[in-house]
This record gives sequence, C-alpha cells and structure tokens, in this order.
Amino acid sequence: MSAPRLSAHTRTAFVTGASTGLGRAFAEMLLADGVRVWGTSRDAARLAPLVAAQPEAFTAVALDLRDGAAAEEIFLAADRAAGGFDLVINNAGYGVFGDFAATDFSEWGEQLDVMLINTARLAHAALRGMKARNRGALVNLSSLAAEFPLPFQSAYNIAKAGLSALSESLMFELRDTGVIVIDLRPGDYRTDFEGSVRRPAGQDSPRLTRGWAAFERMMRSGPPPAHAAAALRRALLARRSGTVRCGRFFQSVAAPFLVRFAPLALRRAIQARYFDVA
Repeated sequence: MSAPRLSAHTRTAFVTGASTGLGRAFAEMLLADGVRVWGTSRDAARLAPLVAAQPEAFTAVALDLRDGAAAEEIFLAADRAAGGFDLVINNAGYGVFGDFAATDFSEWGEQLDVMLINTARLAHAALRGMKARNRGALVNLSSLAAEFPLPFQSAYNIAKAGLSALSESLMFELRDTGVIVIDLRPGDYRTDFEGSVRRPAGQDSPRLTRGWAAFERMMRSGPPPAHAAAALRRALLARRSGTVRCGRFFQSVAAPFLVRFAPLALRRAIQARYFDVA
C-alpha cells in the first residue's frame, strides 16, 4: 500500500517567504508530494533555485508585505491563475532586536504591519475563496514566542501572539465547514533567521549582549527546517484544525507544559535564565 500524499487532496498551494528557511522547506515538502506551489519573495530572483528544480510545478511570485493592498491584489491574481488555492501558508516575516523604548517606534510599527496586519489581510482574502468552495487549509506561522516571548523582540512577540489568536478565532468560525486552520508554532530552527534580524544602532548593554548571544546560540543549535516541514505535513494529512508545536523537546513539549501548570512567577524566572537576561 502506497504512503499517503498531500496531492490526494491538495492540488495547489501559496507559500509566502518561500526563498529561505522554513518557507523554502515547506515549498520543497509540498513539491515532493506532488503539489503545485506558488511561492513568494520580495525579490523573485531569490526563488530561482526552486523554479530551476521544478519549473512546471513551482511559480515564483514577487510580493512585498509592506504594501498590504498590493500584496492582496497579487495574491488574488495568483489565486485566479491557480483556480483557487487549496492551501495557503502565511510564513513570511522578519525580526527586530532592540530595547523597546530606545528603538524608534516606526521599526515596531512596520513589523506589526507586515507580520500581523497585512498577513491577516492575506488570510482574509484566502478564506473568502476557501469558504465559497467549502474546502481548503490556512496555515498561519506563529511561534512558541507567542507563549514564551523573546527578550528584546517586542513586535515579533506581539505579531506571533496575534496570529495565534486569529487562528484560534477562525477555528471556531470555520467549525463544521470544509476549511481547516492550523496554528503552527515552531521553536528555534537552523534557518539563519538571526542573520537577517535588524538591530537598531546605538544600543549596547550587558543584558542586550547576553540576550543576543543566547538567541544566536539557540537558533544555530536548533533542528533543520525539514523537521518543521515534516510536522506540518503530518498536520495537513490529518486534515483537521488545531495548534501544532514543533522544535526541540524543551521548547515544544516541556515549555508548554510549564505554561499550563507552573506558577507565572516561576515561568518568568525560568525564561529569564533560559535567555540569560536574569
């Protein structure tokens, strides 16, 4: 008996931020399962390796989430070309590392626009089509930072917590329909995410330095991106809405256990030690 393939119920997928990291791993996983993928990047040239590998199955899309209206128009054009996406993965995002008060608010505001407001706008556009067809899957890439906020990454934490809240709301709204919603909360993965994090100039303190060193160390020692893609694949094959945590054991299993059962003061003390900012 052959192993199940996503292409049995998912013909087409739209993946934002597909040029690197988790987004690329998701795109490669879907392509390997016979799914046609439309993948995005701000610079479509960065998607060339995926196009070269599977030119008939992968379509490169230039999309910049800093312009929400334009991003929605681009998505809807791709959706029409695909005949309606069966799967939409909201993955694109970036990090800013800095003291909240010492960093110009425009940095935080732009990150919230990109990672929360405009990402929710794409989810809104995707669900209109999925509800009309009464089928489809929406995956919002949150993070375990929604439960364990990262020091000095305030807007990232807000955006990821907001996406988790959006997914939870949609799970109730879409119950008893043919549309599922997955809140994917990865921990640290070896994606070189830390290499693209913006660090506002002129900020230097021992706690900032220690916090950044801990963040780099955790990112570089995490599992490979294919680990997260495998977790998402299992969730998509299950074909039901829910929250999926993935990553190293402490982050994806032990830490959520603490959230449920440990006193808040203890949880905060453990976090401070874990991130070396006690």
